[in-house]
Amino acid sequence: MFIIELTYKVSTAEIDAHMAPHVAFLEKYYQSGTFVASGRKEPRDGGIILAVGKTRKQIEDILQEDPFQQKGLADYRVIEFKATKKTKAFDALEKED
Repeated sequence: MFIIELTYKVSTAEIDAHMAPHVAFLEKYYQSGTFVASGRKEPRDGGIILAVGKTRKQIEDILQEDPFQQKGLADYRVIEFKATKKTKAFDALEKED
């Protein structure tokens, strides 16, 4: 499991101007099952994506496709974690190693 934290480097007006391609990028990886949740941080200085993947490199490679990354609009922090305490419903989110 991975938590991806985006921190905006530009104004929210500039972020909003590029939101449609970013949402299309997110949708691609929701459809593949890689992204399971995402949203804006409060205060609105970035966002969070919850993802599943086999390796950190796989997730980092996927993030290279994000228009926010390609246009230099946000910095990214990828945090890998092993969920050791969780609800049974959470098990369905994890992919086999």
